[in-house]
Amino acid sequence: MSKKGRVLVAMSGGIDSSLAAVLLHEQGYEVIGMTMKTWDYASSGSSKKETGCCSLDSINDARNLAVNLGFPHYILDIREEFGDYVINHFTDEYLAGRTPNPCVLCNTHIKWDSLLRRADKLGCDYIATGHYAKVREENGRYIISRGKDLNKDQSYALWGVSQESLSRTILPLGDLTKPEIRKMAEDKGFYELVNKSESYEICFVPDNDYRGFLKRRVEGLAEKVAGGEFVLEDGTVVGTHEGYPFYTVGQRKGLGIALGYPVYVTEIQKDKNRVVLGTFDELERNGMYVKQLVMSKYPELNGRLDTVTKVRYNDDGSPAVIEQVGDTMKVFFGTGVSAIAPGQAAVFYEGDDVVGGGWIVSAFKQKDEKKKLSHSI
Repeated sequence: MSKKGRVLVAMSGGIDSSLAAVLLHEQGYEVIGMTMKTWDYASSGSSKKETGCCSLDSINDARNLAVNLGFPHYILDIREEFGDYVINHFTDEYLAGRTPNPCVLCNTHIKWDSLLRRADKLGCDYIATGHYAKVREENGRYIISRGKDLNKDQSYALWGVSQESLSRTILPLGDLTKPEIRKMAEDKGFYELVNKSESYEICFVPDNDYRGFLKRRVEGLAEKVAGGEFVLEDGTVVGTHEGYPFYTVGQRKGLGIALGYPVYVTEIQKDKNRVVLGTFDELERNGMYVKQLVMSKYPELNGRLDTVTKVRYNDDGSPAVIEQVGDTMKVFFGTGVSAIAPGQAAVFYEGDDVVGGGWIVSAFKQKDEKKKLSHSI
């Protein structure tokens, strides 16, 4: 047993997780590699060639690296668990009129839990991944923070990892940039890793056609929801659509309607099978409610806190005051934020630290919310 301990490394076969394993191996940890099989393309109904983290090539790449460096490698088949949780949730969220984020859900509720269970069986002290983020202990809390490479930072995707899981998590790439990782791989002769393409698709929707996936997944869905109304913010009916599950807040392309000016989906009204359209300005909201909170830096908030809040992965974040009321976070933005989509994750930052995160349940315009409150008193 290494003096530094035994660590189970999640290896997808890509450059980041591979170099994470290499770095830990060089630092003196006893490394065990593990590749998780979450999905197979034959089940997706897609005609696209299998690529990415679940492909046979990627599994073999991870195994070959482990063999060459002299540490064990295992394959963990979690397709059933993944399907029952992540894919069912993905489908249910669209049917509820929300926009899911399956990658965040998979990271926090499937991969970490699965890794830790297997780590315990293998006698591992830690688990590690190739995420560009940092984790540290401070005042008895394990805090996620942005990685050095802000262009690749993945802290947004890790807000839901529990304190218990973070206490055993190592993120070797947190203080490195992607160019540094590529140079390191070149210097070590891992040229195939450097030249390997990276996939940013949802693994079980390899052609990026989530509409087609939903139609294949839910028998008769297209016929059941067809013929819903497109309406403007004032309720004016301006056309018909294919069905509310096939649209997302913020969508502009693929609407199949021309009004003579650019319009976006501003709201999904599931119960009425309505899709509300508006201008870019009408798409903006300056407040939202977030639930299913997981707190990182503080166990809970007392009073209000100034933050920068992200409402999607590729969002730069916006200044916001947050206030926790029980299991709900009220978020007040200083200016309007476009395309706040219920079902997506909201992550609150204090500097580079993740205060916490949760799932967006609704967004509002503060003046409208004040009117509702005054009428209810």
